[in-house]
Amino acid sequence: MSSTFTKLGNRHGLKGTDDLWQRAQKVIPAGTQTLSKGPGCFVDGFSPKYLKRGKGARVWDVDDNEFIDYCLACFPLTLGYGHPAIDNAIQRQLADGITFSMMHPLEVEVAERLTRVIPCAEMVRFAKNGSDVTAAAVRLARHITGRERVACFGYHGAQDWYIATTDRNFGIPGAVRALTHTFKYNDLDSLHALFKAHPGEFACVIMEPSIFESPRDGFLDEVKALTHANGALLVFDEMLTGFRMAQGGGQEYFGVVPDLATFGKGIANGMPLGVLVGRAEFMQGFDKVFFSTTYGGEALTLAAAAAGLDFYAENDVIETLWRSGKTLLDGFSRHVAAKKLGAHVSVAGFPVRMQLGFHDIGGVPSHLHAAIYQQEMFRRGIICYTGVMSVSYAHTDAELAYTVKSFGEALDVLAAAIASNDPESFLEGKAPVPVFRGLREQRATGN
Repeated sequence: MSSTFTKLGNRHGLKGTDDLWQRAQKVIPAGTQTLSKGPGCFVDGFSPKYLKRGKGARVWDVDDNEFIDYCLACFPLTLGYGHPAIDNAIQRQLADGITFSMMHPLEVEVAERLTRVIPCAEMVRFAKNGSDVTAAAVRLARHITGRERVACFGYHGAQDWYIATTDRNFGIPGAVRALTHTFKYNDLDSLHALFKAHPGEFACVIMEPSIFESPRDGFLDEVKALTHANGALLVFDEMLTGFRMAQGGGQEYFGVVPDLATFGKGIANGMPLGVLVGRAEFMQGFDKVFFSTTYGGEALTLAAAAAGLDFYAENDVIETLWRSGKTLLDGFSRHVAAKKLGAHVSVAGFPVRMQLGFHDIGGVPSHLHAAIYQQEMFRRGIICYTGVMSVSYAHTDAELAYTVKSFGEALDVLAAAIASNDPESFLEGKAPVPVFRGLREQRATGN
């Protein structure tokens, strides 16, 4: 094995990470700013908690342990860490300024470019994260339709109207909870039932165009037709499909164009960006609807976005993401089949957004099995969630091959645990817990 791989993993201990965590719990509620980056998502006591730098597909923690990263900062890093085209653009803009007292030309230039690559984009607004723009999309739809109810599928951020549907809905008024309804993917009847139960009351259907399943039998076309027939707007949340499935996201890949859409992850390669795009007749509603943020036109992020759009235009980024992801998806599937673990391990999704599932007998999701898998991947120097994985343009063929090999070795340990009378003894740390209980099992989110 190349020395570049033998040095991976927890080689220097975790003292620095543990010391920081003790300090954090005293001054940061829940200890973390982002739950999907916190200890609850990883095998506690075995994985690091703090990363200090990254380059390409590699990261280093505060104890100088080195890993290959497939979490990619919750997936905006489509080009990898420290990409020169992005970093150079940020540095050039930094010399002129970060944010200003009036608008910046990049606001116009990046908006114009997005209208050329996203099918539904006739007008564009910027913010700082996905929660900002999904909230703005729902507010806009409520204004346009004069209605209040929302139907949703997928994960849509931290704002009240969505979190009301999860088991983390603490602090959200009951009146808000009552206005948001969920439906099932590839189940048009579940959406039809909502419209039938509340006729003339839905402002919009907001959904991820796909998570880990492909739409069956014209499902997305039928959702669009049913939504419009009931006087509501269709909104695609393309945070994780945009600039991965295609530059224009699921709407380009599947050929179904919504009224509004939200993007962000993947455009600026890690700089904080949320984008709301849509048809001009609807977006002009912001002449009345309030959506204004101090940092919406912040220039470093927009410079990064412009550089990202340039790089996508001049290189085969999408093709590389699909090809690299297929290497993992096919390799993982081969290992599961060869080791006869199909009853316990499933590999699903798309090469650009895949999901691993771990089960007890009878198909019951097993957090223990998932934790053992994740532990063994970390042991071999690979950062990953217990379920969803994604690749970047920076992952090399050698890194992908090493990851497939490591996956096979992790399955060997898992198989031994399953065959034993004491599978808990194979877990050296504390098993991770999903951010949202139940949603991962329903494949409604990768968190």
